[in-house]
Amino acid sequence: MTRSVPLIIVTLGALSAFTPLAVDMYLPALPALAEDFAADAGQVQLTLSVFMAGMAGGQLLYGPVSDRFGRKLPLLAGALLFVAASLGCALAPGLDALIGLRLLQALGGCAGVVIARAMVRDLFAPQEAARVFSLLMLVTGIAPIVAPLIGGYLLTWFGWPSIFVMLAGTGALALVAAQISLPETRPAGGRLTLGSALRSYGLLFTDRNYVGFALSNGLSMGSLFTYIAGSPFVFISLFGLPAEQFGWLFGANACAILMAAQVNRRLLRRYGAASLLTAGSAIAAVAALVLVVFAAGGAGIWGIAPPLTVVVAMTGMVLPNGVACAMASQGERAGSAAALLGSLQYLCGGTAVTLLGLWPAGSAVPMATTMAACAVTGFTTRLLVTRRPAP
Repeated sequence: MTRSVPLIIVTLGALSAFTPLAVDMYLPALPALAEDFAADAGQVQLTLSVFMAGMAGGQLLYGPVSDRFGRKLPLLAGALLFVAASLGCALAPGLDALIGLRLLQALGGCAGVVIARAMVRDLFAPQEAARVFSLLMLVTGIAPIVAPLIGGYLLTWFGWPSIFVMLAGTGALALVAAQISLPETRPAGGRLTLGSALRSYGLLFTDRNYVGFALSNGLSMGSLFTYIAGSPFVFISLFGLPAEQFGWLFGANACAILMAAQVNRRLLRRYGAASLLTAGSAIAAVAALVLVVFAAGGAGIWGIAPPLTVVVAMTGMVLPNGVACAMASQGERAGSAAALLGSLQYLCGGTAVTLLGLWPAGSAVPMATTMAACAVTGFTTRLLVTRRPAP
């Protein structure tokens, strides 16, 4: 490999950042969308849940395609679709149109997520891959720090359509960077059929460790996306925090994820990824239960924020270790394995957000309880389903 490894990691991180950008940048606009389209919070949150459904389903397509036809062409095609759908969102005349375009945006953006993971698996050994995934979280972690801040100011100055114009421009820059800096890590070969794709996924479902690590990761993602979907209404609508200040609060929690990911990268020099995954899952579960108690007790913003930050921060430890453990033994099926892993993450995330939307609004209890259900179940899954040490 003749190209710069740091440049490859930065570019893969930028492509992986399509998802946090497309979610986090428009978070401050959720209440404004509800007002503009005369919709309630649950209806507007469908723009999040359908995005996650698109992320879940689209990755299942990109995985086998990238295993058979190479990584780079599907990656570039997905980035192009993301750019076009983002421009469409900016022009959406109503909520139904926005929901449909968000689905297309997700189908484009998920290419970066799944193929970036497959490329890391192509290029690095398992323990080193865990450290690279932590570095990717450092790159992608910049997105949730700056995205709500940018989104809040764009909303204030130009209105919510400007947020999607910004996403289209960012996607276009990432597309150019991918074309210039990324090598092809898996040359095209073989023939893709529906049967071969289904066989690959079937073999993955028979791998107990893979399923256990993937579900543990997915449930952690469910907790994270519950926070993403619920926090604007809790902090802006319930606690009266201005949109711009919410961006700073959201950015602080994103910094906590970054810090946990980088601590995890250092700990990987001494401990295995599976052990650190267990520790992170346990801490998240305990903190989420504390969050439920505080929310049920009517705690204000300073009571809710600390345990919430701990739960969110632990995704910086759970996700990179879970991905590395799940992908460790999936050499020939790396694309399909990355796709199914990502699909389960966003299926769990979308389900959690949909369930959150069914709760009556008016308190922080729905967000806290849904996060706790995901965190506790994720920790239990890690303990009961996986059965042998992983790298």
